[in-house]
Amino acid sequence: MTVDAIARAQPGTPTTTRTVALFPGQGSQRPGMAAWITEHPAAEAVFRRADDILGLPLTRLCVDGTAEELRATDVTQPAIVATSLALHAVRAEQGLLPAAVAGHSLGEFTALAVAGVFDEEAVLRLVRRRGELMAEVSGRYDGAMSAIIGLPAEQVDTLCAQVDSGVVGVANYNQPTQTVVSGDTTAVAALEDLARTAGAAKVVRLKVSGAFHSPLMADIADEFGAELDRYALRPPRIPILSAVTADYVTEPADIRTLLRGQLLAPVRWVDTIRRAVSDGYEDLLELGPGQVLTGFSRRIAPDTPSTAVSAPAPARG
Repeated sequence: MTVDAIARAQPGTPTTTRTVALFPGQGSQRPGMAAWITEHPAAEAVFRRADDILGLPLTRLCVDGTAEELRATDVTQPAIVATSLALHAVRAEQGLLPAAVAGHSLGEFTALAVAGVFDEEAVLRLVRRRGELMAEVSGRYDGAMSAIIGLPAEQVDTLCAQVDSGVVGVANYNQPTQTVVSGDTTAVAALEDLARTAGAAKVVRLKVSGAFHSPLMADIADEFGAELDRYALRPPRIPILSAVTADYVTEPADIRTLLRGQLLAPVRWVDTIRRAVSDGYEDLLELGPGQVLTGFSRRIAPDTPSTAVSAPAPARG
């Protein structure tokens, strides 16, 4: 994909469109996810700085790394953020800046960096530490996550309340009929059985190392908060829609509070996208490895153009 092709991924022009840039979270990684973009100087510079800041070979991992290498949470998180920042850097060089930003879980950190709340070094160090802590706490508990497809989110909430064999609750409201639950493995298994009985079209146990966005992450919320307190936060330059609240966040103190609670709180992606559309934003543009959020957007807001900048342009025959 050329710089021009990346630029064309945004419908309209910077002066006639109101685009929300969307940044994906963990699970979007894939081998070779940055191989096609590191040829661009602006993107290559982002990866070079990330390598130096973290002492990790992120460039190599995002270009040639195996799925197994990218699966480690403390690698996955900075790798996804660096890839998203690199895509944004290429577009920014062309004067293509979003009118607002939002991020799914980990992607919220990328959104905050693009909005100027964090500088590049701070966000990379923070997500590396976040990944380390999440990997560490996952080793203490027998946790799991599962996607429930084909049931309304409200029904999944009700089913979670019926489980009495442990902790289980909604982690991600991804689409109107795709909801991810998280908690103790036994409780998640019980919820899966209830969902099948209730008529779920599909129940998919996720390949993750722990029960993210659940109370089982409480052990690291304070520790991550202490890490967060080491960094200065600035007021955002552009609007940020937080997926914790599906509302705008403007004050650094409020952002700190949200990021502490984000580890425990569900991702309210359906409400976040609906809020962006109701507020008059005209295009939804995913910047990162993969097209997961674009798929979500097309089901949440089918009348709003949704585009992903995540892979090379298809070959022309």
